[in-house]
Amino acid sequence: MYRITLRKLVRNATLDIVDGTAQLLEVILTSPSQSTENGDLISCNSVSVACQKVPEIPKDNKAAALWTLTKNVDFVKDAHEEMEQAVGDCDPYSGLLDDSEDNLDSHSGEDDVLGLPSNRDSYWSEEDQELIAPCLALVRASRASLKKIRILVAENGKKDQVAQLDDIVDVSDEISPSVDDLVLSIYPPVCHLTVRISSAKLVSVLIKALEITKASHVSPQPGDSWIPLLISAVDHCMGRITELTQRAAEL
Repeated sequence: MYRITLRKLVRNATLDIVDGTAQLLEVILTSPSQSTENGDLISCNSVSVACQKVPEIPKDNKAAALWTLTKNVDFVKDAHEEMEQAVGDCDPYSGLLDDSEDNLDSHSGEDDVLGLPSNRDSYWSEEDQELIAPCLALVRASRASLKKIRILVAENGKKDQVAQLDDIVDVSDEISPSVDDLVLSIYPPVCHLTVRISSAKLVSVLIKALEITKASHVSPQPGDSWIPLLISAVDHCMGRITELTQRAAEL
């Protein structure tokens, strides 16, 4: 029994303490004697914070799996809410671009002729907006999948089924970074081919996570309806994204 998930948490906590201690010693050795610079206090506080986290480390692999899955659920929740906020605002770069008078004057001639705004790369075209809908649905499905997986592990996970819990956590760890890649790809200017690639990567990870969960001991009913439904929803989203990005893929 490898208990990989638990070992990762213990290793990371240990490394935080070691790294913090090394930084503190470096500050002490390079600072003048009797010095109380901010660097000393910051480094000392980092070590203290790292040490205080040790008692919070889960005591077994199931608890470690739940801790990691909960963290991933929160990450995907944040990404989902960010994407919905951007779609609601309909101009995710609003306020971030330089709209000073000098900037507007320098571009006004060309843009007036073309009939386009000077910061046109910050807006979604109609084609972009059509593509965003299935992407948002895919992120929503990712969030739902992680929540369902975490619930199954909490309710049915067994401490002695270490390898299966590790497998579930390992593949679930890939969901959040894949969601981040997809969310970043939909910000203007949108490259439809990048959206297609990011979506395909996320779909692959999602289906793998759902299949591994379905085949594990945490799914006591192999015919549990929510897993096939989620897989079907994910496939539908990918099909729509593939359709909308076909022209970009053929260029």
